[in-house]
Amino acid sequence: MFRAPFWRAVTALAVIAISSVLTLTMEPRLGLDLRGGTQLVFEARDSPTVKADAAATDRALSVLRQRADALGVVDPTLVRSGEKRIIVELPGVLDPRKAAEVIGRTAQLAFHPVTGAAEKGDKSALPDENGQLLKLGPPAITGDGVSDAAEQSDPQRGPGWFVTLNFRDAAAWQKLTGAAACEPVGDPKRRVAIVLDKEIISSPPLDPSVACQAGIPGGKSEITGSFTHQEARDLAVLIKGGALPVPLAMVEQRTVGPTLGEAAIEASAQAAIVGLILTAGFIIIVYRLSGLLSTVALVCYGLISYAALVAMGATLTLPGLAGFVLAIGMAIDANVLVFERAREEYVQAPKRGLKSAMAKGFKNAWSAIADSNITTLIAAGLLFWLASGPVKGFGVTLAVGVLASLVSAMLITRVLTELAMNKMSPRLSGVSSPGAVRTWLARRNPQLMKSRKVWLSVAGGLALVAVAGLVVRGLNFGVEFTGGRLVEFTTNRPIPAEVASEAVSRAGLPTAVVQSSGDTVTVRAAELGLNEAAQIEQELERGAGEVTKQREEFIGPSLGEELRRNALIALGVAVAMQLLYLAVRFRWTFGAATVIALLVDVIVVAGLFAWLGKPIDGVFLAAMLTIVGYSVNDKVVVFDRVRELWTARRKEPFATSVNAAILQTMPRTVNTGLGALFILMALMVFGGDSLQDFAIALVAGIVMGTLSSSFVAGPASIMLSRFDGRPPPEPAKRRAPEARRGSGAVV
Repeated sequence: MFRAPFWRAVTALAVIAISSVLTLTMEPRLGLDLRGGTQLVFEARDSPTVKADAAATDRALSVLRQRADALGVVDPTLVRSGEKRIIVELPGVLDPRKAAEVIGRTAQLAFHPVTGAAEKGDKSALPDENGQLLKLGPPAITGDGVSDAAEQSDPQRGPGWFVTLNFRDAAAWQKLTGAAACEPVGDPKRRVAIVLDKEIISSPPLDPSVACQAGIPGGKSEITGSFTHQEARDLAVLIKGGALPVPLAMVEQRTVGPTLGEAAIEASAQAAIVGLILTAGFIIIVYRLSGLLSTVALVCYGLISYAALVAMGATLTLPGLAGFVLAIGMAIDANVLVFERAREEYVQAPKRGLKSAMAKGFKNAWSAIADSNITTLIAAGLLFWLASGPVKGFGVTLAVGVLASLVSAMLITRVLTELAMNKMSPRLSGVSSPGAVRTWLARRNPQLMKSRKVWLSVAGGLALVAVAGLVVRGLNFGVEFTGGRLVEFTTNRPIPAEVASEAVSRAGLPTAVVQSSGDTVTVRAAELGLNEAAQIEQELERGAGEVTKQREEFIGPSLGEELRRNALIALGVAVAMQLLYLAVRFRWTFGAATVIALLVDVIVVAGLFAWLGKPIDGVFLAAMLTIVGYSVNDKVVVFDRVRELWTARRKEPFATSVNAAILQTMPRTVNTGLGALFILMALMVFGGDSLQDFAIALVAGIVMGTLSSSFVAGPASIMLSRFDGRPPPEPAKRRAPEARRGSGAVV
């Protein structure tokens, strides 16, 4: 009869095989911050006649899609986000001015008869493409009347380009051109004005061959002139796009150069490789052959999580890659929990053998693993729900990584250890000895909780220093939370900050925030527009030679306020959900102690960024929610052991159980923390500026989260326990064995 180990092995092989096939046959979908291009986010606004609802936004989306397709962009992405927002991704388009002008024009397209030339000062007149003022009659054909428009060239007619038009109502076009053809050649009245959003984009005169009242039959025409290919394409796109049902306002814009994306991919790959090697080396040194088997499972984890992301069609972004790399360090946590519990079981009953100890390790560690992963999934879900832009990708990657780490540790590592445990010596297994940290703690048995008031005072002092930074220095909010535009340039030679500031001032923005570091210049201002950004680039070229725009971000004031509000909601909801989960899973005192420690962690990291002047942006939000998940994860492991010891030692003081739980879980805490820190150190060394800030926040958060589990959450739970009069938990009752029926004889 087949048993559970056989089916676990079959399932593990199936998962690895499917993941390998998906990895080899499917291409990843890279975000614009990795492949270069422009992302535009438009928000529909109410018009006097149409309400900006989901239906109107969908109609506007179809118009924008026609324009994007006509622009010739390879693989453009246009999706509706929520009820009123449209996200447009244009790979390879690095000029946001041209993209916004063509894609996002609040177009009300119409064809007007020209009633004559106008005098200066006539407010009802419009200038044509050459600046001449024209008086226009009422619109004869709207944009909906155009079925197609395209740029064309004909070598037999010369090297120029022209635009062809097809009309749905051929009679209306023939009537409009027939009336204009009755005017003499050269008279402005012989022209037809094409007006887009109260601006004449073209006013071609009729060819002399067009007869009066006869017009142009068939609903087909050509606009000729000295067009370049780009000019003809832009005109065709605007005419074909027709009218938007509701006005659109651009609320967000991001542009990233392809070289920056390639560098980000390379940096993330280097960080992943170096971090994996360091983590693998550490885990093998600590757990020997068991650590080697978990490293194999860790490689499988990377394969599984990558295949899952590709199969889901998830977009890999720069924060997403950081999440993928970080999850490698977090994935080792489950293996460490299992191996530490197995060590405890083997030390208590070595005669039962390695296989029995490992089986009990998997069984006893499951509760803490499940609780800690659920808390991390809560943080990932909040990121996906409330964040925007690339940070959503981090939430997806983190969630997939958590689920993949469960498969890696609880399935693949278990299969490998079950196959190897019968064939390895206890010394080689890495499970037979309690480990150096546990041995030292057992010998010294420090009574940490006797000084609980001291630890709480130290934590309070750190929090006060952090709050002082928030008050004195304040938080350096990025454009995501304040609104405005941020542009980053690279120069072919270093430029001092004073020279860069002078160049920005000459461009007309003396109040802009300018930062210069080596050959990188970053400019941020609320009033910085696309034209001003181009002017700054020209001014920088005077003092620094060749200048290249690496990235550009724009956040509208309304979106910045929304993102700032969502960030506060995300942190508040994260803390509330952790408290609720822990209160249900354990006791309210454990949940309250966890939240107190969590607030200390968050305040200290925020204060550190205030003192250092680091930017507070979406990547920082991702780091903070990850810290929340990691910190709660660590405290769940401690309180899970507290509950277990308190149940077994009901007559001892609660503080004794807390002290013992902290000492028993400290080897796991140290080993897990070091595994994550190896990855983060690699990110700090190889990552760019944004990933380095991300890594700094997480290093500070993990160190604080690890310390606060022992020196804040533990003491706080002891002090809060006096307000909880309930007795210790009752031991789980063992099920009585069923009485055997029959004699048991087999014939």
